[in-house]
Amino acid sequence: MATIDVTVSTTVGSSGRARQLESMFDVPRAPKQTLRWRFEAPYEDKPWNVGLIVGPSGAGKSTILRSAFGEQKSLDWGGESVIDSFDSAHRMVDIADVCQAVGFNTVPAWLRPHCVLSVGEQFRVDLARRLVDAGMSGEPIVVDEFTSVVDRQVAKIGSHAFAKYVRRHELRAVLATCHYDVIDWLQPDWVIEPAEQRFTWRSVQPRPRVTVDVSPVDYTAWKTFAPFHYLSAELNKAARCFGLFVNGECVAFAGLLMRPHPTSKNIWGVSRVVTLPDWQGLGLAFVLMDALGAAHKTFGRRLRMYPAHPALMRSMDRSPSWSLREKPGLRKGGVAKGPNSQIKQWRAGNRPCAVFEYIGKEAAPLDAARLLQFHHPEWRIPPRGPRG
Repeated sequence: MATIDVTVSTTVGSSGRARQLESMFDVPRAPKQTLRWRFEAPYEDKPWNVGLIVGPSGAGKSTILRSAFGEQKSLDWGGESVIDSFDSAHRMVDIADVCQAVGFNTVPAWLRPHCVLSVGEQFRVDLARRLVDAGMSGEPIVVDEFTSVVDRQVAKIGSHAFAKYVRRHELRAVLATCHYDVIDWLQPDWVIEPAEQRFTWRSVQPRPRVTVDVSPVDYTAWKTFAPFHYLSAELNKAARCFGLFVNGECVAFAGLLMRPHPTSKNIWGVSRVVTLPDWQGLGLAFVLMDALGAAHKTFGRRLRMYPAHPALMRSMDRSPSWSLREKPGLRKGGVAKGPNSQIKQWRAGNRPCAVFEYIGKEAAPLDAARLLQFHHPEWRIPPRGPRG
């Protein structure tokens, strides 16, 4: 059984100021100060992916992390853009996949130097690089001061996205933090608390639930989301706009347009879908698109999505609610038959869009009518006010 046994000794200074301090606060004079942590920590007795060392500042988290799991790997961000700083052995498709996985989805930010990114963006891209490097080297990921420099909302969602990727790719990560609020989102397999000198196995459970609401929004809402779209900041004025709200805040946006078709007159397309950076990593864009797809299907409409982002294509290809109709780059024909095909390559040049169509469940008629603002016998449309 593994045991944490770490002793740290420090020589105490004997300057005049040091003696004055001892006198002021009645600190016993000693030539050395010694701290020791010794307790059982059987983290190798079971398979695991995520371990967490948590406790207040000065409790010994960093000391135990270095002693038992090694030093945190330093990252060199000297490239012209953050994508240039990833190891040249990594394929661009793998970099895009891991950036999406941790919620670093604002593609224009990938082209910026690390030093000009926001603190939240730096946190996410740091995680992305550690993850992709660990996947190639096979070494465990060691992160000290995990989430200490970011907003707590970013910390929670980033923790969930990080742990999800680690488990999906069968990696190992050990994190040290003073913030207990990430535990429910990270769902570590085990926890070490140095202050109590305690090791605890945990059972992995679902992350906390997030209650959302989807409703129509005005076109002007687009200006908040435009800077974070991976293609452009333009949206057709004819788009019907919808937002996904969490606690009254609009955190995801979708703009829909009628799509001309030679034989079908009921096809609508998702022109733009964006999630604010602080909320990326929970799959809220899919929640929004699924809600819109279900509402359209209820009224006999077909909703399609035309992603160009390679990681978004793969995520949609894995979804049981969306069916691949045309492979990336095809404009005519190329209709996929049978189960969704696995999209593994990103074909560069001329925006290789795929075409997906919603095939999931329908929404309740009343809910669909409210969302799309259609007339329904059970829904009384508020009367319009008198004309001016």
